[in-house]
Amino acid sequence: MLFSTCISTLYSIPPLHFPNTHAIVSGVQDSEKLLERADSFYLERKFPEAIKTYDQILTKAKVVKAPVLKKIALSHAALEQVDECVRYLEQSLISEFDTKILMDGRFDTVRKTEAFAKLEKKYAPSFSAWSLVCLYVSLIGFYISALINFNKKIDRVARLLISSFVFIHSVYILHIFIFLTNMQLQYPHTHLMSGPFNFLFGPLLYFYFKRITQQYRFKKRDLLHLIPTVLMIIYLIPQYALSKEEKLDILLDRASGFTSENAVSFIVVVSLKIVVYIIYALLIRKLYLKGKPKNLQNVESARWQRNIYRIYFLYIIFYSLYGFLALNNLTFSIFFHLQVIFMALMVLYVGYSANVQPSVFSGVYSFSNPLFFKYEKSGLTESLSKELMQNLINLFDSEKIYKENDINLEMVAQRLNTTRHNASQVINEHFKMNFHELVNKYRIKEAKSILNQDSKKNLNIIDVAYEVGYNNKVTFNKAFKKDTSLTPSEYQKTSIHS
Repeated sequence: MLFSTCISTLYSIPPLHFPNTHAIVSGVQDSEKLLERADSFYLERKFPEAIKTYDQILTKAKVVKAPVLKKIALSHAALEQVDECVRYLEQSLISEFDTKILMDGRFDTVRKTEAFAKLEKKYAPSFSAWSLVCLYVSLIGFYISALINFNKKIDRVARLLISSFVFIHSVYILHIFIFLTNMQLQYPHTHLMSGPFNFLFGPLLYFYFKRITQQYRFKKRDLLHLIPTVLMIIYLIPQYALSKEEKLDILLDRASGFTSENAVSFIVVVSLKIVVYIIYALLIRKLYLKGKPKNLQNVESARWQRNIYRIYFLYIIFYSLYGFLALNNLTFSIFFHLQVIFMALMVLYVGYSANVQPSVFSGVYSFSNPLFFKYEKSGLTESLSKELMQNLINLFDSEKIYKENDINLEMVAQRLNTTRHNASQVINEHFKMNFHELVNKYRIKEAKSILNQDSKKNLNIIDVAYEVGYNNKVTFNKAFKKDTSLTPSEYQKTSIHS
């Protein structure tokens, strides 16, 4: 039964249809004959007939269209029919991108026309004074970013934030240079190269201001500010995975006009950028105004914060105007250039400050405290310093951590839940001594208390040394005599006698 079913099914399969090889060969031969006839018309300067014949060839499915489109464009150029020439030439470029065809001398009859100039500007690599300025600023920006990052005199967190801010702006300006020169069509993989940074400008500058005005310490919840950037990267991953040819198709499509899909993406991204930029601009403004009283302590730092804030705010204004007009299909190139100008000004101003007054990058705390220069990388605020001092006193007075014979600064810092540097700073500022002096002070105080209670004279000095945290009698004797001008044995006798 099963076998008969399989047989009936097999016979019910419709017969396979193979393509008509003769028809394909015939079609190719016809196309070749038409191409020979069209080329003949072209050589005989019978351009209308050539155009008509070339148009017939374009209807053939197996024909490579780019060379045919170019021949039609050349025929229209010979007839000085500018609009038709440019239209077919653009189709040829989109079909097979090679800007060398624009240099063909046979287009000289229409080369000086406005339409042909627009076509060259749209697709051919070109350099202007403005594009070269963008390249220069981007390269300067990369240098400045490295310069700041390796300047150990600047607060570590502050320099990481501001150098990253400059770096991503430099990438963005370099991308603008590539866009202005049409180099993205020559190197399609540069497509969306600055995309992941769109939503990082605001957070980086915001946290930089928090750091230099409040000595802010990062918390896990601050990672929430990266959500727009992470979502943007996830959105862009499929585009980055495209091949060179696929990216070129997208760029050519955009050069010839937005598709509805591109228009939607553009509207969403630009709208979100405007909203995010404005939100962070307001947050930065709030920080700046809040930090104004502190800024009076340091004129250079105050000027730096004011200028960088103002330049950034103007950049946001002009980008928002540019984005709003673009969303409404209005083009005012002045606003595009203005937002680039203020972005470049930010980079150059940071560079100027990095070379002339690098101290301003650490904020108002740079030199307001004479001890700050020593601890400028610790990120310790006044309130945190007092809190750590109280916790440290509790560790020594209540928990008597000094009795642990392997005690060290790293251990104390861990118990305080802070850095080794912060712990050292707290001890120096509040106790006016270093860590080892503080430990010895508590140990000797404890030893004297024990000896004062030794009325029966039955305590061995080495036992007292071990009890208060020392590993040997020699170190204990030395520390005890430095504090009391007496050895432990002499003190014991004196204490009993009294």
